[in-house]
Amino acid sequence: MGSNQVLTVAQMQAAEQAVFDAGTTVEELMETAAGGAAEWIRRVAAGRSVTVLCGPGNNGGDGYVIARRLREFGNAVRVIAPMPPATDAATAAREKWGHDVLTSGDGAGGQVLVDCLFGSGLTRALSPEHAVLLLDLADRHALKVAVDLPSGIESDSGALLNERLPRYDLTLALGAWKFAHYALPGRGRMGTLRLVGIGIDGVEGAARIVTRPNLTPPAVDSHKYTRGLAAIVGGAMPGAAVLASMAAQRSGAGYVKLFSKDSHPAVGAGLVVEHTPLAEALGDDRIAAVLVGPGLGRGGAAKDALGSATRLARALVLDADALVLLAPNILTRDIPILATPHDGELESLCRSFAVIAEGRRERALALAKRTGMVICAKGPDTVIAAPDGRLALAPPAPSWLSVAGSGDVLAGIAVGRMASGSPPFKAACEAVWLHGAAARRCGVVFTPEALARAIPAAYAACL
Repeated sequence: MGSNQVLTVAQMQAAEQAVFDAGTTVEELMETAAGGAAEWIRRVAAGRSVTVLCGPGNNGGDGYVIARRLREFGNAVRVIAPMPPATDAATAAREKWGHDVLTSGDGAGGQVLVDCLFGSGLTRALSPEHAVLLLDLADRHALKVAVDLPSGIESDSGALLNERLPRYDLTLALGAWKFAHYALPGRGRMGTLRLVGIGIDGVEGAARIVTRPNLTPPAVDSHKYTRGLAAIVGGAMPGAAVLASMAAQRSGAGYVKLFSKDSHPAVGAGLVVEHTPLAEALGDDRIAAVLVGPGLGRGGAAKDALGSATRLARALVLDADALVLLAPNILTRDIPILATPHDGELESLCRSFAVIAEGRRERALALAKRTGMVICAKGPDTVIAAPDGRLALAPPAPSWLSVAGSGDVLAGIAVGRMASGSPPFKAACEAVWLHGAAARRCGVVFTPEALARAIPAAYAACL
C-alpha cells in the first residue's frame, strides 16, 4: 500500500512505528526490507562479488541482512563496517551474518558496492574518514548500489551534505519514496530508482508522485463546447501563444480559440484566431478556461489583458509574463487558477505576495496557501502544490525538455485539461505527465512544435 507516496523522515518513522505497534518487530521488518533489497541486488550482481558497507544504525543492519542473503544466493560477499552496531536490531543482524567483518577498506575491491553506511536520518556531513572510505570503495567497484538513500544525501531536501559523493547506478528506496529521490541535486546521484515494499500503510497528507493519468474518451453525445472551449490570450510575442494553442488543441479540449491582434497566417485552418477586443471576446460564457501569459509582454497592453482575464474568466492558467505582472490586487475573484512559474517567476511571485520560504517545494506550498492558486513550480524537479496542502512531485522528465518554448507547450496542455473539466491540481498533474511523455516520444533533439505534435500519442497511452 502507499507505493506512490513520498514521505518525510518523520512520516516514515511514524509509519514504521505503526507497523511495530501492530506486532511486527524491528528485526522482522529489517528482514523484510533488506530481503527485498537483496533480491534486487542479486539480480543486478548476476553472480559477481559484492562488498557491503555497513554503518552503526539500522541501515547498517539492513546491510548485514543483505550480505547474509547474498551469500546464501552464492555471491562472494565482503562486509566492511568502520563502526560497531549501535542498535539492538543491527547487533542481531551482525550476529546472524556470522562471518568476518573488516573495519577498513584497505585493499578491498570487488565488482558491486552496496552502500548501507547511513540512511534517511542523516542530516550532517559525513566525517572525513567516512567520506574518504566511501569514495575509495566507490572508485574500486564497477557497480554501485545505495540502500534507501546514498550516504551523504539529506532525505527531506535532496541536499548534498558533502561536496564529493559517488554516483550510484541503482538506489533502492525502502518502504516509501523520500523527497530526495525526486529532488535535485541528490536525485542526480542515484541512478535508477526502485521501491522495495515493506508493508506500510498510506500516510494521510503525504505527498504523491505524478503518475500516468487515467483519461477517458469523450461521451457519445459530446460536442465541441461540452468537451471544453479553451481560450489563449496573445500578446507582444505571438509565437508563444501559437505554441500554447497547438498544445491545447491536442490535450482534450473540444475547441481552441486564440485571441490576438495578429493574423497568424501559418497556424492552419484548425485554430480559430479571433481579433475581437479582448474584453468582449472573453465575455463568451462558453469559454471554460483561459490561458494568459505566453508571449504576453509586460507593457500597458499586457497589464490590461491580464486584468480582463482575471475579471472575466471562469478558470485561468497563468504563465510567463502574466506571473511577473501578477499582484495581490489583481486576484479579486474566487475562481480556479493554475500558475506555472519557473524558478525566476516563482521568486517574483513570492516577492509580490510577501511569501518567505526556502526551496521550490516550500515556496510553492506557501504561495499556494497565500494566493489560493495551484502552483506548478516547473523545472527539472517539478512540484505541484495546492492551497489545501496537497503536494505532487513529478518524476524525472527528459533533460532535453530544456528548450525555449517547452513551457508554452506545458501551459497549453494545462489549459486544455482545465477546459476539459479537470480542476487545477489534477490538470497540472495531467499536463506535467503528458508533457514529459511527449518529450520522450520526440527523441533527444526537437522543436517545441514537434513537442506539441507528440501530445496525441502521449494522450492515447492514457486511455
